[in-house]
Amino acid sequence: MTAARTERGPHAAGAPAASEDNDVVLRLTDLVVEFPVGGGQTVHAVSGIDLEVRRGETIGLVGESGCGKSTTGRAIMQLPRPTSGSVEFEGRDLTTLTHRELRELRPKLQMIFQDPISSLNPRRRIPDIVGDPLVVWGRAADRARVVPEVLSAVGLDPEQVADRRPHQFSGGQCQRVSIARALVLEPEVLICDEPVSALDVSVQAQILNLLEDMKRRYGLTLVFIAHDLGVVRNISDRVAVMYLGRICELGETTALFDDPVHPYTRLLVSSIPSIEAPSTEAGAKADRGRGEMPSPINPPSGCRFRTRCPLADERCAAEVPEMREVKPGRFAACHHPILEPEGA
Repeated sequence: MTAARTERGPHAAGAPAASEDNDVVLRLTDLVVEFPVGGGQTVHAVSGIDLEVRRGETIGLVGESGCGKSTTGRAIMQLPRPTSGSVEFEGRDLTTLTHRELRELRPKLQMIFQDPISSLNPRRRIPDIVGDPLVVWGRAADRARVVPEVLSAVGLDPEQVADRRPHQFSGGQCQRVSIARALVLEPEVLICDEPVSALDVSVQAQILNLLEDMKRRYGLTLVFIAHDLGVVRNISDRVAVMYLGRICELGETTALFDDPVHPYTRLLVSSIPSIEAPSTEAGAKADRGRGEMPSPINPPSGCRFRTRCPLADERCAAEVPEMREVKPGRFAACHHPILEPEGA
């Protein structure tokens, strides 16, 4: 990994701002994404999150299905534009740009989608799919050189795929095509929205290794969105844990997984299958956070995890916890962070 390891917390209340802005390529500030639904109700998909992404790092965004992590990724891309807040890319707030200005920045921000097959046009041949971005940006003359180069970089033989279409490939091969299409314009930031969740385990490892190789080769910064904690642990430099539209913990990957300080993070980590832990112990840990995630249409007051948290009290219901540094380099939005290692 090429990412700097010096921790500087999110740009949020109670947390220090970055001292060197030139190290931050992407900054989310008080990001809110809401969707109106029937009956005058609103889905609170993302509720005021703050996050900084440093140049050259891989930051993992993890949480249960429905926590808002994919919506956050799409909001970074302005697909759709956030309800409020800001998304700064290299110092420019994307939420204030016109359609034309935003389009000019698109080559630097690319996205890989969850379903590799449906994200590709079934009528187009692979070289056309990969080379289309070059045509759109007036670089059609570069196709003959760049497309074979990128296809080879992602592990596909340009000659073998020349006349083939997406339906003739496996899911893993289609994801390689998606990665090639994202890389052809040489982006700076790559948003990976569950890029391996639809793939077999053996293929997942291949794609993760490929992303690591492409990161080094092209100098990429990755925002890696997933619900598989094992995948996130293997690929990320830092991890942001989301619950019901908010970030509840942020920190360096190894420290966060080895010693989680937020009750929700501890619940997630304890749910990772292990051949070393007896099944009864795993079941007891999972039972600590029993119950379903509340609806994002009507989230709980105060701390949104309080309805499932064994440490919740009256303060948790009345006061929204602010993100703050509870250990060196570790930030949590919790009134009662767990500062002692589990079992201590």
